[in-house]
Amino acid sequence: MYLKKPIWSDGPSSTPENPSESENGEESDAATMVVEELVTSLNTQRLYRELTLSLRTGLRDACAEFSFLRIRGLRSLLKTLRSIAESDSIIRLFSHTQTISDLQLVPVLFRHSLKEAEDDRVTSLDHIFSVEPMKITSPSTDDEVAVALRVLEGCCLLHPQSTVLAHKHGAVRVMMNILSTRGVLEQGACLDALISILLDSSANQVDFGACNGIEEVAMLMRDKQADENLRLRCGEFLLLLVGHVNGKDRSPIASVNEDIRRLLGEKSASLIWAASQFGSTGDPEQRITALHIQAGRVLESLDLY
Repeated sequence: MYLKKPIWSDGPSSTPENPSESENGEESDAATMVVEELVTSLNTQRLYRELTLSLRTGLRDACAEFSFLRIRGLRSLLKTLRSIAESDSIIRLFSHTQTISDLQLVPVLFRHSLKEAEDDRVTSLDHIFSVEPMKITSPSTDDEVAVALRVLEGCCLLHPQSTVLAHKHGAVRVMMNILSTRGVLEQGACLDALISILLDSSANQVDFGACNGIEEVAMLMRDKQADENLRLRCGEFLLLLVGHVNGKDRSPIASVNEDIRRLLGEKSASLIWAASQFGSTGDPEQRITALHIQAGRVLESLDLY
């Protein structure tokens, strides 16, 4: 999504070529407005074409049989999502593309990169004796799963309705399996993606409770043999989760505070609850820094518990 500046982008010249034209100021202003509307329309159409082309190119590779091609497609999609996030107008265009089945990202992620291994097993002899050759697909590598989770996170944050599609593909169950079986790289990406699909999604929150999600995260956080950065990420996840559901009695995971107190102890639970009571600043960097500091304090209290 990096194009040369279009020739019409500067709009009409504000200086009339003929001095006599200044006498018709109202007509000139009306003509200028028409031209500006035309320029805006051309730019919007141009951005939409470029966006759809970028999505189709990335999705084509993300559906490939080989992992290295899928990684290339996923990285292209991730780069596109980062460009989209820079402009509210492009976010709106992206939201429109996600209503078109051929351009939806979430189904492709769960059908290919985040597909569970058991889906690949041969369950019938019909596949063996089939006339048509079997389609062999290479399994997802660690890097592929991690990048796919980043794409899922970005998609759900930019287009919240994508959480509905994620629920239809059993996203929470798949991600909890990744959290309990994969390596540190995928686990960290999984925590970030998980919080994005839980925000304002009652259906995914119900699934999270059914999968004993709080217990899984707390167990990983309490494991002193686990990677220190991963344990910190678990603390950040709980802080964000508590801050989101705090005061929402009707939330399917409204009892998260009691669960944390039972699993992590009174001191850690109190720190998490207290941190969720303070409003955040508008500066993203300050919010991230504060989140790191608070998660570190929770982890420290847990190690002393």
